[in-house]
Amino acid sequence: MNATPTIGNRIESLDILRGFALLGIFIANMLTFHSPYFYIDPHSYFSTPSDVASYKLINLFVEASFYPIFAMMFGYGLNMQYEKAIANGTSYVPMMARRMAILMGFGLIHALFIWSGDVLFTYALMGFIMLAVVRVPKRWLLWIALIVYLLPTFLFIGGVYLLTKHDPNKLMEGFVDIQRIELAITAYAHGTYGEALVFRISEWLFIGLTNSFIGIFMVLPLIMLGAAFSKWKLFERAAVLKGRIAVVGIITLAAGIFIKSWPYIDGYEFYNRLIQQLIGGPILAIGYACVIILLCTLPIFRTIFRPIGKAGRLSLTTYLMQSIIATFLFYGYGFGLYGKVDLETGTMIAVGIFAIQVIFAELWLLKFRMGPFEWLWRKGVYGKNMPKKEEKEQAL
Repeated sequence: MNATPTIGNRIESLDILRGFALLGIFIANMLTFHSPYFYIDPHSYFSTPSDVASYKLINLFVEASFYPIFAMMFGYGLNMQYEKAIANGTSYVPMMARRMAILMGFGLIHALFIWSGDVLFTYALMGFIMLAVVRVPKRWLLWIALIVYLLPTFLFIGGVYLLTKHDPNKLMEGFVDIQRIELAITAYAHGTYGEALVFRISEWLFIGLTNSFIGIFMVLPLIMLGAAFSKWKLFERAAVLKGRIAVVGIITLAAGIFIKSWPYIDGYEFYNRLIQQLIGGPILAIGYACVIILLCTLPIFRTIFRPIGKAGRLSLTTYLMQSIIATFLFYGYGFGLYGKVDLETGTMIAVGIFAIQVIFAELWLLKFRMGPFEWLWRKGVYGKNMPKKEEKEQAL
């Protein structure tokens, strides 16, 4: 029984949740758009009372708690496409391999020429692994995802804890990179596009590419969780499962907020920050997702926030345009606001840009079936044989 409202072949609540995830990701990413966030200790770098208060709110309720939602939705969509291919008797692997290859191309262009914090390359890399993993039964998939995520995470945090106790200053020497801070400010705040490009390439090779391979332990398990939830038809059966979803939501919200508050309770040591980000972040993300899924069972909520779902429906376009707009606002080859706005202003800019994107998505979808970048992606996959009717493609 399909207990979740759909528009055409799309699950509306899935788009709405993805839209909210895009907003949260943009607010968190804004830290790196207007400051050398990759290389600083934020608890000392942001020193004014306003910035301290703003960073605490972002750190507790936003940072590391929305990208897991987006990753799980990516996995949810991948499994939907897999099941659709099985039902239609079509070959899943060649089509999905083309999708991931083109997405990887988008990611490389985005990372090298627009913003080094790209996630599309990582998603595509994990998507290739999912070509095999998506076939795993849902219960096995759930347990494999938890083991792949939790075992390396606990080992890493434990290792950092032991190193910190052995030599408290050793890790912090590499945590704040003064030279890279100065290079980032020079390239992004004052540099030409060419100078920013050179630094951005080195930054992606130094941070982004490394994180892509670490994504096997941090991102792939989240995508696997999303695929497992898809096999359980979580969104489709939300009205039937709302009691269980409510219980999980209450537990994960409480646990997530507590764990993410831990550095403010026990101190800002590196291992506490890892606990906050790697453990608390995904747990709180599940809590947020549960709340939004439950609210989406209410017609009035879907009506009010349907425009958010339109932005979620254009997720690739929304994500890429956020980077294009933000880098043009902050980098020296644009308006040059890098390092010149406080955190509250940066957050308001992110919310304002997203609001404009919501309006854009609403107007765009009045005339077109998909966003411009979604069309390019789909055209690359199907070529001249691109289906005329919209299909249930909600992988991103």
